[in-house]
Amino acid sequence: MNFLAHLYLSGDDEEILVGNFIGDFVKGAQLEQYASRIQKGIRLHRSIDHFTDTHDTVLQSKIRLREKFRHYAPVIVDVFYDHFLAKDWASFSKIPLKQYTENFYQVMKKYVDIIPKGVTNMLSYMSRDNWLYNYQFIEGIDRSLTGMSKRTKYENKMDEASIALKEHYQDFQSEFDQFFPELQLHVSNFEK
Repeated sequence: MNFLAHLYLSGDDEEILVGNFIGDFVKGAQLEQYASRIQKGIRLHRSIDHFTDTHDTVLQSKIRLREKFRHYAPVIVDVFYDHFLAKDWASFSKIPLKQYTENFYQVMKKYVDIIPKGVTNMLSYMSRDNWLYNYQFIEGIDRSLTGMSKRTKYENKMDEASIALKEHYQDFQSEFDQFFPELQLHVSNFEK
C-alpha cells in the first residue's frame, strides 16, 4: 500500500502514524532509535507491506501491469490502490479527506526533528501539492507517478501508468474492493 493507506490504517495514535509513515526510510537496527510507539508504527508498516506483497488479489493487479512496467508494477499498484481509497474516502472516514490530509501534515511538523531527512524533503513537496488529497483524481495519480518516474534512474514508464489505470479501471477497483477489507482485518489483529 502507498502513503494514504498506511496513514489510514494507523488509527488515531500519532506516534504509530509517524512510524507507519516513515517505515520505508528506517532500515534494520535504526528502528531502536525511536520511541516504542513509533517503533510499533514502523513494525505495522512492515506488516502491511508483507501482507500486501504476498496477497493473491494484489498479485492479479501486478500481473496486469508486469509486462509493460516490469518490477515497477508493485509500486504502481500501491498508488492505484491509494486512488481507490481516496476516491471512496467518505466510506472509510467521517473526517473529510482534505481535513484529514491537512491534519496529517500538521502532525508531521511536530516530529520533524526525529524523522529521517529523506522524509522531511519528501514531505515539503507532498504537503505543498497535497499529494494525498489529490490521489482521488486520476490527474493526481498521473502527477505522482510521473514524478516518481523522473526520480528513478532506470527506464520505468511510470509516467504512462495512468493510461493502464483508465484501461482497466473496473478490474483494479474490484481488486481493491476485495483486498482492502482483508488488509483492514489483518491490521486489526496486529498488536498496536
